[in-house]
Formats: sequence, structure tokens, C-alpha cells
Amino acid sequence: METKQKLNLTMLCDFYELTMSNGYFNSGMKDRICYFDVFYRKCPDGGGFAIAAGLEQIVHYIEDLHFSPEDIEYLRGRNLFCEEFLTYLSTFRFTGDIWAVPEGTPIFPHEPIITVRAPAIEAQLIETFLLLAINHQSLIATKANRLVRAAAGRTVLEFGSRRAQGSDAAILGARAAYIGGCHGTACTISDQLFGVRAGGTMAHAWVQMFDTELEAFTTYCKLYPNNATLLVDTYNTLRSGVPNAIRAFNAVLKPLGITKCGIRLDSGDMAYLTQKARKMLDEAGWTECEISVSNSLDEYIIQDLLRQGAQIDMFGVGERLITARSEPVFGGVYKLAAVEDEDGTIRPKIKISENVGKITNPHFKKLYRFIGNDTGKAIADYICLHDEVVDDSKDMVIFDPEATWKTKTVYDFTAKELQVPIFKDGKLVYQLPTLEEIRIYCAQQVDTLWDEVKRFDNPHAYYVDLSQKLWDIKYAMLKRHS
Repeated sequence: METKQKLNLTMLCDFYELTMSNGYFNSGMKDRICYFDVFYRKCPDGGGFAIAAGLEQIVHYIEDLHFSPEDIEYLRGRNLFCEEFLTYLSTFRFTGDIWAVPEGTPIFPHEPIITVRAPAIEAQLIETFLLLAINHQSLIATKANRLVRAAAGRTVLEFGSRRAQGSDAAILGARAAYIGGCHGTACTISDQLFGVRAGGTMAHAWVQMFDTELEAFTTYCKLYPNNATLLVDTYNTLRSGVPNAIRAFNAVLKPLGITKCGIRLDSGDMAYLTQKARKMLDEAGWTECEISVSNSLDEYIIQDLLRQGAQIDMFGVGERLITARSEPVFGGVYKLAAVEDEDGTIRPKIKISENVGKITNPHFKKLYRFIGNDTGKAIADYICLHDEVVDDSKDMVIFDPEATWKTKTVYDFTAKELQVPIFKDGKLVYQLPTLEEIRIYCAQQVDTLWDEVKRFDNPHAYYVDLSQKLWDIKYAMLKRHS
């Protein structure tokens, strides 16, 4: 019987990363220091910003980078790689430096989310995993944050495991959704692994298993008197579901003095049904009974329901969150920004395209966020060379992102450097925060954005400017290659 081999995520790379690495090795470039940036080009769903997520999984991946004997044998069997290169891979470890924006930070297009400084082969081989970690979790965290903002203070839960595109997407998607602001998940293993609070009560099958709906509800209340949320739309929500829920609450919970309970709807006209259900529950004395809804919800449906007066306390969002169905690709990329000579000189590199949006920002860079001292709100982000220092005691002029001829003067602000060191010489130098700390940090940072930037449709374009020195270098490179 064939035994199942444990996955080594080092091999989760695009094959061209291996062929290029073999080429670097044979061309004498394996120790050439390179600088790569991870960034994205366009906000999902036409929004004004995204939420960075996925860094913790990258840390664990980097710490475990290695090629097993089985991996080496597989590569040898492809008859593409020289033996010296395979020997090099047998003792492979990451020895470079990584800087990153902390998870939960609002991020904007073309900003360096992660910067890698490492020997060429090391920098090249980690490309795929860095991108998949950032692309997936940032996408889900961003979608979750939109849903939470649409819910306007009401509870939002992630319900999407069964519609996720694979087990990792379900597990890590629940983690990312929690970072974005969801209060919990239906995914039990995400609670076990990350502490994302898992919850749930019943499906329609529970109600159907009993001879009557009332018997199903009464039995459930007896089993779980402190967690009684009843699904009321198996047959007829207003004629039987809500009345039978009230009867079960009266028969089981009331004698115990329990007033906290709930009903859930998974179908029908949610605005109409929840208003009628709320009236019935209140008239029966169950004013603390919460109403939750599910069924293909997104931020626009949630907004519309609330505008229509829906009486909803909790939203369970499944497929449209866990798959980010409206725009399921984040679009993060990994691009070479510079190389370093033996004497330490950093030489910028640029990628040019007829598609202006694909032109990269060259060089080893730093990223600042300017926070207004009078408002506590984010004014602009500023990308500069790694050795530039922003003097926030002086006014600065930055360019409007939608019209490069138009400028804005920034004054009375504090400049905060966004990227922090994660690895130095291959050693972890960053204290990973807890998931709860990331979630709280995310909410705080989103609160620093103006409401105009947080609009779902036609948000105000946030200022992201290049320093004059960086722009001059980029412009000179563009002219040289034109």
C-alpha cells in the first residue's frame, strides 16, 4: 500500500522559479542580492482600499523552507537540473531580509506590502507562496470588512466553508474574515486552530427529522437552553415557524428564566419577514430574541435590507464572502525592484509596459502614512527611497493621484513608517501578534480612513505619492528605455 507523503510547501512554487534558479546557479548569480516587492494594482470591487492579511502564514512558511530527499529525487527525475544545483538545494534555507506591512493594515494600489532582500535563488523561490498567501487572505479580509461596514454595527458571521474552493480556502478564509471584522465563523477547525469563534445551531434537516416543527424546536431548546436559535423557515415562516418558536421558548426557556434566544431565516423576503417576526416576538414578550438571516448575502443586499427597515441582528454570509464572488482575484504581484552590487551599491530595476498600470516603481523603498495631528485621519501615503527620512515638522507638497498636475499641501501631520522588519539574515525578528490583536488593530486602522475613502461606490481616490528622488529615478529609467 502506498503511503501518503506529507506536503512540503517549499515545492508549492511555479516551475519556472526552479528553472530560473538553476539558471542563476549556473550563471554565477546565485548569491546576487535582489530586492522584490509584493504589491497589488487595483482595489477589489471598485473599493477605495484593501486589508493586508496572510503574513503569519508566510512567516511559518519561511521558517520551514527546505527541500526533502524526496523533493530532490523528483527534481533529478526531470532531467533539467545540474547535480551541483540539486546539492545546493539539499541544504537550502532562507537567509535574507523581509519587511512587511502588518496584517490588518489598510493598503492601497502600487504600495510595497512586502519587500524581500535576499540572494537571487532564495528571493525567486518564495514568490508563489508569498503571493498566494497575500492574495487570498487580503481578498477575503477586504470583502469581510465591506460586509461589516454595511452591517453598521450588527454581527456578521462567516458561513462559507462548504462553498470554499478547498480546505485551506475555508480554514484560512475564516481567519481572514475575522481580521476584516467578522465576529465568528461556522468553521470548527478555524476555531480550533486560530481561535476564530465557531458557532451554529441547526439546519433544516433537524426540523424535518421530527414529526412536527414544534417538537423539533422544543427538543432543541431542552438540549441547548442557553444557545437556542431556531430555524423558522423550513415550512412557513410566519404561519408556523415563528409561532412554534414562541411556543417552544414559552414552554422550555421561560420557566428557566432564560430570555436570550434567537430565530434564523434562510429564505424569503428578509425585509418583510423580519419586520413581521420582530412584531410577533415583541408582542409575545420575547424582546431579547435576536433575528439572524443568511442566504446569498453581500454588502449591497445588507445595505438594502437595512434601508428597507429589516429587523436583523446578525448576518451569516457564505459563498459571496468565502469566494469573494463579486471579484475573486486580488491581483497581487511580485516584481524585481533592484539588485545589489558586491560593493553594496543598489541598482534600481523597472518593468515597463504599454499598459501604464503595469509599470513598476523601481528601487529599494520605504512606505510612510501621513496622519493628521488634528483629526487622527490618514491624509496620504508616501513611497520614497530606503534612505530617505520624512521630516514631518515641515509642510509637504504631494500630487493628486487622479491628476498629476494637481498638488496638495500636507501640514500638521505625523509620518508613520508602515513596513516593519520581519526577517533579518534569515532569522525571525518580528513578534507575531495574536489574531485578536490583529482584528482590533484592523478596526482601529480602518477608522483612520475618511468616510469618503470607505464608500463602496466611487470612493475618493486616496493620495499615494512618490518622493521627488524616487520619481526622478523612475522618470529617467522610463526615458532611457523608451
